[in-house]
Amino acid sequence: MNKTERQLAITLELQRSKMHRAEDLAAQFETSVRTIYRDIQALSEAGVPIIGAPGQGYSLMEGYFLPPVGFTAEEAVALLMGTDFIEQRLDAEYGSVSKSARRKIEAVLPEPVRAESARVRDTMRLLHAGEPVTGRKEKDYLGQIRRAILERHRLSFTYLKKMPEADGSRKSSREADPYGLALVQGNWTLVARCGLRQDIRHFRLSRMTELAVLEERFSIPAGFNLSRYRPPDDRNLHVVVRVNLNIADKMIETVNYYLETTEEREDGLLVTFRIRQLEELLPYILSWGGEAEVLEPVSLRRRVREEAEKMFKRY
Repeated sequence: MNKTERQLAITLELQRSKMHRAEDLAAQFETSVRTIYRDIQALSEAGVPIIGAPGQGYSLMEGYFLPPVGFTAEEAVALLMGTDFIEQRLDAEYGSVSKSARRKIEAVLPEPVRAESARVRDTMRLLHAGEPVTGRKEKDYLGQIRRAILERHRLSFTYLKKMPEADGSRKSSREADPYGLALVQGNWTLVARCGLRQDIRHFRLSRMTELAVLEERFSIPAGFNLSRYRPPDDRNLHVVVRVNLNIADKMIETVNYYLETTEEREDGLLVTFRIRQLEELLPYILSWGGEAEVLEPVSLRRRVREEAEKMFKRY
């Protein structure tokens, strides 16, 4: 950051906290203590009422730099938790920006609101759900893809598909025009036009390898809008399962995306799912063991029996 940006940041930092030592400010802004002394002097000469206490540090005169916008404690919590979310979920560039934004928000809060928002925030935590993006690779990919979307550059990557092809291979080389990114059930997903399929497809970043941003440019179709985009629902296969009531809550939480209807009966919970392929639901059904029974289709009953027989032979 340049001198002007640093001096504004120092003012905001002094507004945020009551007292700061020159050494602490120098460490925070990655500069020398002598530079901080010069910045403090320049701010004082510009009319910023900075008070220096020997052996303690610097502070702002009470009442200076009143915030132009007032926030309630709840509004402040919402903004601060938003910065937490961005720091956790986005790439390193936005992680750094979110920290800076958090400091600025805290700086303009009046002391009573800042204290109350801290108290409320201490009662809540933003926890990673599902399979969060915490790995270095996914965060690096997120940053590369985000820039490729903004600059309209085509991508190439190797993708590990959920379901294997006829030859048993799950790996596929792709080139795609990136249209946008969506956070779906804790996983960052790229929405892109796939050159192989000649249509819009969705790619989870955690299944990508060998990502490269190509020189080739592309244009997003005039009618495409990510906020209004809804993928076609092609889950045309219906599955009916009877589940013992003692695991009903666990089942609903686990496969909520596929769930269509539920009906409580004397012999258990009758659940209807809507899926694309049998393999999507098969692992979940096997995990429920004897607590669940597939009623239809017959093909899925057969698949469950085949897997159970394989397991029996193995054990």
